[in-house]
Amino acid sequence: MEPVNTDVSAESDRPAAAVDGGTGTGEDTSAATLGLIQLAVEELWPESLAEDWDEVGLVAGHPTAEVHRVMFAVDPTIDVIEEAIDFGAELLITHHPLLLKGVTSVAANTAKGKAVHRLIESGTALLTVHTNGDSAVGGVSDVLADALGLQNVAPLTPAANGLPEEGIGRVGDLEEVLTLGDFAARVYGILPSVAGGVRVSGDRDGLIRRVAVCGGAGDSLFGEVRASNADVYVTADLRHHPASEAREAAVNDRPYLIDVSHFASEWLWLPAAAEALGNVLTDQGHDVEIRVSTTNSDPWDFILTPG
Repeated sequence: MEPVNTDVSAESDRPAAAVDGGTGTGEDTSAATLGLIQLAVEELWPESLAEDWDEVGLVAGHPTAEVHRVMFAVDPTIDVIEEAIDFGAELLITHHPLLLKGVTSVAANTAKGKAVHRLIESGTALLTVHTNGDSAVGGVSDVLADALGLQNVAPLTPAANGLPEEGIGRVGDLEEVLTLGDFAARVYGILPSVAGGVRVSGDRDGLIRRVAVCGGAGDSLFGEVRASNADVYVTADLRHHPASEAREAAVNDRPYLIDVSHFASEWLWLPAAAEALGNVLTDQGHDVEIRVSTTNSDPWDFILTPG
């Protein structure tokens, strides 16, 4: 499936004449500021849940600026930024950071600098929700687990500063036993279409019920996956050596491995995140139009396979 726009606008029931809240000043008291949206984001995806190495939060933008339109995306690429600008978004919220590693220049003739200049010059703020969005309740792996029909879900690695149900990765059980081939087909069916498809390691006819998942790159969690007694592990960016070593360390060939696109595994979270933020802002009486990016920022364009 292709990335599909999800508009979860927070619309007011008030007549247009009452948009100034009855102050008579003409000021739109229903408008949200960037600072207010930061507080809503913190309520949903606390920065305290972010990993120590991560860089999350506000990257560009003035907290007092009014925000009427927000766009969610996986990556802050130039194409995504241009889509946000065309939409008229005053705020772009991305899962991946723009400035995760240190830079010595944001000159406009560099890729990072061009993005920063385009954001500032267009008046588009950028806010990052990364590993805090992975760990939080309703986060990336929760959405992936729910889409796969898992029950009795728990974190693979509980959060150090969160609730018992928060942390990196998830593990749970299917309602019924499936073959690895049928389950892999389910994984393929829920994800946006990308060039890399879905790679599977294991017996196509092997039976599975307990499933571990980690949206994004999860090859650092093999120890936790084995400890969870998962029959199969669904994650992204599995490199040759960690995958090979995991197969060598498998017990009764388990856990089987399913390797998916990093972008695709995290895109699933965007509609849920947009809806969650929209609900918070609606409850606070703010009219904000929220949209999910339709730009496919997966870096691969095509793949060649045997036969």
